[in-house]
Amino acid sequence: MADTSKTKPEIDFIEGPAPTQLDIKDLEEGTGAEAKPGGTVEVHYVGVDFETGEEFDSSWNRGQSISFPLNGLVRGWQEGIPGMKVGGRRQLVCPPEWAYGPAGGGHRLSGRTLVFVIDLLGVK
Repeated sequence: MADTSKTKPEIDFIEGPAPTQLDIKDLEEGTGAEAKPGGTVEVHYVGVDFETGEEFDSSWNRGQSISFPLNGLVRGWQEGIPGMKVGGRRQLVCPPEWAYGPAGGGHRLSGRTLVFVIDLLGVK
């Protein structure tokens, strides 16, 4: 059963230069089933721009979690979520090549380093 007592996380501004590799930090360890590479996950998440701290997306703001196969997501999620356990909260800092690619790549977030805080609610 998913823990519905959690609230939308606040993402603290990160000092210093943006990382050049995917940075994974568990904020809370989960105790449920483990997310597997290529599996389907149900999550709540918040995403902010590393440089500005500006929020660009949040499932919390829509009032519902979202479920999707990891294979359809940005590389940072494909590699940063497996190993996480249901009930956990993890922060991923994704440089451009782990997110939406280099500047000019056609996505509004291309070229940006992105910070996500992800709550894993379920796995399939």
